[in-house]
Amino acid sequence: MTERTFCMLKPDAVANRHIGEIIGRFERVGLVVERLEMGMVSQDQATANYAEHEGKPFYDGLISYITSGPVVKMVISGTDAVQVCRKLMGATNPLEAAPGTIRGDFGLVMDANVIHGSDSLESAEREIAIFFG
Repeated sequence: MTERTFCMLKPDAVANRHIGEIIGRFERVGLVVERLEMGMVSQDQATANYAEHEGKPFYDGLISYITSGPVVKMVISGTDAVQVCRKLMGATNPLEAAPGTIRGDFGLVMDANVIHGSDSLESAEREIAIFFG
């Protein structure tokens, strides 16, 4: 089934110049980048996107980090796009992510783990609205 999902390359991926390689991984498996925008995440977008983490010990650091530098926001589509993107990204903790996954190859620490991706179709709809209106 063709789906749309949201992915965001975080400030560490942009600063370390991994944009092209990561996008290429999505395209090589047949996914389509429908929409792409490079820019800063506003405080309002960050708090809306990570609302489920509010009150957790890492929340303030997460908001500070995601608003600290440019990101690449994308709408990606294709067959089972949510699941395919999640598999390509690898485990949230880069130390647990398999080699060959985006986080396994480019991530170093949990706090700067290269990429965010929607975990469901419902999250994708909500996140696309937050970042693209």
